Amino acid sequence: MKTEKKLWLGFASVMILSFAVLIYYGIEIYQAAPPVPEKVITTDGSLLMTGQDIKDGQNVWQSMGGQEVGTIWGHGAYV
Repeated sequence: MKTEKKLWLGFASVMILSFAVLIYYGIEIYQAAPPVPEKVITTDGSLLMTGQDIKDGQNVWQSMGGQEVGTIWGHGAYV
């Protein structure tokens, strides 16, 4: 019975440590994400696109499986 308890404690310790590492690096990646501009303006001052346009385009790209050929942020930089 003692051996079983030690195994469960070891398992719980590994699980807690693993999830702590995942949460830590998840927060780090989220905070290091590239910023999305509120709007993009051309040199003559006209509006080219908004930040929402960029996010919508990224969602379309990801819905078609584009993130599988891109970088971690899913913008397809390798295409």
